[in-house]
Amino acid sequence: MRYLAIDIGASSGRHIAGEIEGGKIKLKEVYRFSNGACESGGSLVWGAERLFKEVLNGLKAAGQAGLAPDIVGIDTWAVDYALLNGGEIVGDIFSYRSPRTAAVTDKVHALFPFEKLYGRTGIQFQPFNTIYQLMCDKISGKLAKADAFLMLPDYLNFRLTGVKKQEYTNATSTGMVNARTHDWDEEIISALGYDRRLFKPLSQPGESVGRFTEQVKKFVGYDAQVVLPATHDTASAVLAAPIKFGSAYISSGTWSLLGAEQEFAHTDKGSMNANYSNEGSVNFTFRYQKNITGLWMLQSVRKEAGEPTFAQMEKWARGASGVIIDVNDKRFLSPENMCREICAAAGKVMHMPELLRTVYDSLAACYAAAVKELEAGTGQTFESIHIIGGGSRDRLLNELTARATGKKVTAGPVEATAAGNIIMQMIASGEIKDVQAAREMIKKSFDIKEIEV
Repeated sequence: MRYLAIDIGASSGRHIAGEIEGGKIKLKEVYRFSNGACESGGSLVWGAERLFKEVLNGLKAAGQAGLAPDIVGIDTWAVDYALLNGGEIVGDIFSYRSPRTAAVTDKVHALFPFEKLYGRTGIQFQPFNTIYQLMCDKISGKLAKADAFLMLPDYLNFRLTGVKKQEYTNATSTGMVNARTHDWDEEIISALGYDRRLFKPLSQPGESVGRFTEQVKKFVGYDAQVVLPATHDTASAVLAAPIKFGSAYISSGTWSLLGAEQEFAHTDKGSMNANYSNEGSVNFTFRYQKNITGLWMLQSVRKEAGEPTFAQMEKWARGASGVIIDVNDKRFLSPENMCREICAAAGKVMHMPELLRTVYDSLAACYAAAVKELEAGTGQTFESIHIIGGGSRDRLLNELTARATGKKVTAGPVEATAAGNIIMQMIASGEIKDVQAAREMIKKSFDIKEIEV
């Protein structure tokens, strides 16, 4: 069997083919494209047609490379969604970095207090959560025009197959899925005045969506089955972490997600005050984790500095000293100028090496504080942390994380999200038994490093 992961992040997308050879998972990138939100009417939006066109282009490229898949799965970031009417998109797909929700979070909490929301969903407060974005759409009248609501990967699946399915792991990020029933929370939806008809039954990772439409088949040159991976990219990434259930991890990318898998959601006041989230995973388990700004700050600094390589930036930072700032401050969510914002937070003008080291040291310090909260919230003591995703390549950040946390740190695989996407497809096809068997195969298939400090 041949599989294809379509892994779309906020800055780029990848089509990665995968299959099992000699007891190992082999991955091969067949297509890559840039991504990013654009400004429209004072807000940041995603180009829905462009995204779908890139999905098709990558599928076609796979076929032309002799790697046409039997099964395809799509994952993206969380919280953003499309509203549809009769199959046609209503307005724009807004980016979570758009400031539009600033005026409505208090309105939502007036209708349903956050403490009560957290007690039912276990989802941390982020001003861009879907629950707040939908209130913007309700106030503007956009929501009333819709007869369907699909998270971004669900929307792309619909475009490929003509089938509308709402997948569980991404749905939990909305802040409207009950952590105990694992279904849409009727009380929340009713209190906020959202149309209950928009919220369909939730599907688990591994379920089939359908096969390509005739139009898609004609364009890409073949047919394939579309299967749900864990469509939230972090959920897919964590599935590819070569760890035992309950171990600590950092999914390191544009965002850093630090946490541990748990059998049940922690919805206590301590977890709420620590701003820990309980996001859904396979078999109705949870990723108890904290959202940390992550490599977004380094990515933004790199862009403003004229695109030096990440290796060069790491070299500059190694030879400098920095100060500690709060990387989770909302000022860093979507600043006009990241370098200027970092200097303002530090209270002084900094040259590039010191500025970069400030980001590195501050990320490591934030990880250390989050680990302490994780141990308090779970009642566990973690001896090690496993780092997955693109950030696992950053040796300086890994070393600083080990020093700041006092934990053993291991790193890899880099393409964790695509690997997690593909192993869920393999489980669906019956080629791999379950997640633990897949993780054992991950250990044999990819370069996993222990970080020495």
